[in-house]
Amino acid sequence: MTNHFPSGVWPVMLTPFTEDNRIDDVSLQKLVDWYIRRGVDGLFAVCQSSEMFFLNLEERVHITEAVVRAADGRVPVIASGQVSDQLEEQVREVNAIAACGPSAVILITNRFAAQDESDEVWFSNLQKLLDRLDPSIPLGFYECPYPYKRVLSPALLARAAATGRFYLMKDTCCDAAMIREKLLAIQGTPLKLYNANTATLLDSLQHGAAGYSGVMANFHPELYVWLCRNYASSPEQSALVSDFLTIASFIEHKSYPVNAKYHQQLIGNFASLCTRTRPASDLDETNRSEVRQLKELSDAIAARLGIAL
Repeated sequence: MTNHFPSGVWPVMLTPFTEDNRIDDVSLQKLVDWYIRRGVDGLFAVCQSSEMFFLNLEERVHITEAVVRAADGRVPVIASGQVSDQLEEQVREVNAIAACGPSAVILITNRFAAQDESDEVWFSNLQKLLDRLDPSIPLGFYECPYPYKRVLSPALLARAAATGRFYLMKDTCCDAAMIREKLLAIQGTPLKLYNANTATLLDSLQHGAAGYSGVMANFHPELYVWLCRNYASSPEQSALVSDFLTIASFIEHKSYPVNAKYHQQLIGNFASLCTRTRPASDLDETNRSEVRQLKELSDAIAARLGIAL
């Protein structure tokens, strides 16, 4: 079995909103073009960074269609949008997103069982959904942290991968040893693992992970692209780049996604800081200064690496 989804960097996309809280299609087009100019290998639309739990199905469909259209075949697009935990609604959501033409539809791992329910319950509910879906729809997994994080054990992931229905996995376990076990568990299946955690990224690449799919690709995707492409040929330099990216990733905990939208505003992509998950006022002047300083430092490192911005 083969997997034609490229290894490398898959940003978890932001959703730009207008000041009156509508999807900003102009800014969305700019964002797609910016990611692609920075060398990313694919785009993950309608995910938690996209504020998917705060979008209705019509909006999730609109964004998926818009991103597929904006990408225009330059890179593959995957999308989620499965926010319900009820089977009938999940079928409707997955089919609606699939009809938009993404390369795969991504399933949210915490939607198949409550936090206190067993892996057997989880797998049974997953199988019920698979039985209702067209088997030609390529699928993937996302260990979304909201409303709770359902990390798949290596054994459970192996069971799901063995169905042959899954091609991509956005892993958020943040545990290097567990990632290595997962990589062993999915050998011989079509499933590729993309790590969302920067601190464990280099180790995971060295052990066979396909790449990176995390929030920091909304700040400096070109540095992750460089790392994914050069970690084997330039190990010493890659270690230093990895160290910088790990420390830089602490900004994830400072009013995200507003700070990422502020970065996008600084570079001319976004017209507004409006989000649905938290007030833009959470980003104070100190936080804004941190984003500006991170941009300056990231640009300097990119120049040192010979990356054309």
